[in-house]
Amino acid sequence: MIYVTGDCHGEWTRFSTKKFPEQKEMTKEDFVIVCGDFGYWTPSKEQEYWMDWLEKKPFTTLFVDGNHENFDGLYQYAPKLWRGGTVHKIRETVLHLMRGQVFELDGKRFFTFGGARSHDIQGGVLDPEDPEFQRKRRAAERRNLFYRIDHQSWWREEMPSREEMEEGRRNLERHGWQVDYVISHCCRTCTQELLTDGRREADELTEYFTEIYEKLKLRQWFFGHYHMDGKVTGKETVLYEKICRIKCDDSARN
Repeated sequence: MIYVTGDCHGEWTRFSTKKFPEQKEMTKEDFVIVCGDFGYWTPSKEQEYWMDWLEKKPFTTLFVDGNHENFDGLYQYAPKLWRGGTVHKIRETVLHLMRGQVFELDGKRFFTFGGARSHDIQGGVLDPEDPEFQRKRRAAERRNLFYRIDHQSWWREEMPSREEMEEGRRNLERHGWQVDYVISHCCRTCTQELLTDGRREADELTEYFTEIYEKLKLRQWFFGHYHMDGKVTGKETVLYEKICRIKCDDSARN
C-alpha cells in the first residue's frame, strides 16, 4: 500500500492510529509519502522524539523537501542508495527522497523533486551577521511583515540547483521519460496560476516542472505547498491534510 499526503510542518499527529486507522493493515513494506514541508527543522529533543515516533510506526515514512525545511540539518546525512534512487536516512524507515530521483515502490516508478520558492517573506531575508540586522528586523516587525533569517528560518537550498535539475532530466531520460507518479512540493507554472488566481509568479522551478510535464508519460502528479486538497487537472492532485491512497487502477500513462 502507498499513501500520499501534503504539508505536515512538523505536526505529525495526522499519522496517529486514531486519525489514520488504515495503518493497522500496513507493514514496513508499505509507504506514506509527504509532498514537502515535512517539517524537518531545528534539531531538538522534541524533533528527535517525533522521528523516533515515526520510526515505530508500522509503515515506512518518505518525504520530499519543501521550502520550510532545515537544509543544513538534512544535508548532514550522507546520501544513500535506496530502491533505485538517492535518499537521506533520518531513521531506518524515515527517509528524505532527494531531488531528481526515480524510485521503484510496489512495482511503480516515482520521480521525486522537492523544493519551492517562499512567498511569505515580504520583510526580506535577513543576515544575522549584517550590522543592520536588528534595525531591519525591528522595521519588519513594526510593519507586521513576515521575514526570514538566513540559516535559521530560511535556506537558499529551498530552490534547486542547476545540477539537481540536470540530474532529474538524466534520470528521466534513462527511464525513457516514463514514470507512474511524480511527487513534488510545488507544481508547473500554469497549474500554480490556476490555484493562486495568478498571484504567484513563475520561477525557475515551476518552469522546470512545465518542461518535465510536457515530456513525461505518467499516471498522476501529486504535490503540496498550496494548503488545499483536491484534483486540479486529470493528471494533477494537490494535497494538504488529506491522506490519499494510490491505487493501481489510476488512469494510465499518457
